[in-house]
Amino acid sequence: MSSFGPPWHTCFSTPPSTTTTATAATCRHPFNHLSHSSPPLKRSWFQKSLLPLAASMTVLLSSYPAHAGILSGFSGLESIPGPELPKIDSFTRFNEQNQKRYAENDARFKESPLLKELLEKSKLNKEKNRQAIQDKYCIRGAEWGVGDCSAEGMTPQEKDEFIAMLKKKAGVE
Repeated sequence: MSSFGPPWHTCFSTPPSTTTTATAATCRHPFNHLSHSSPPLKRSWFQKSLLPLAASMTVLLSSYPAHAGILSGFSGLESIPGPELPKIDSFTRFNEQNQKRYAENDARFKESPLLKELLEKSKLNKEKNRQAIQDKYCIRGAEWGVGDCSAEGMTPQEKDEFIAMLKKKAGVE
């Protein structure tokens, strides 16, 4: 008895809802082994790991280099120079005029009094900030008893006076 159609028709001539249990039990369906409860095969961990271990060793010990296929060794499209584009005189002149104008503007800006004033302020701020950071770390070192400004070896009164003098010098408090 053969029939065509969906997979359940491979061994039934009618849909499963209309078959009898005797016919279904005797028919050899590809998924019948899933529905029957058979004792599971017991394999040791060695048997389970033997195939993956063998495959890994084969890959690791094989002397054949891996190739990327047809593109291996191909440096890519970026390495190929493109075609020479036609030069348009009006664009070339426009570009040269812009480059000249940009160079003049840069030179004028570098000589401007505003830029010189800002650079001078920046240098003064840098020195002031460097000194403020140094003073802050000196005070911290004196309080903790470490570093160049350590008050280690002083009496508690001398230490307090020294720290107060450092804070006064730094403008703290």
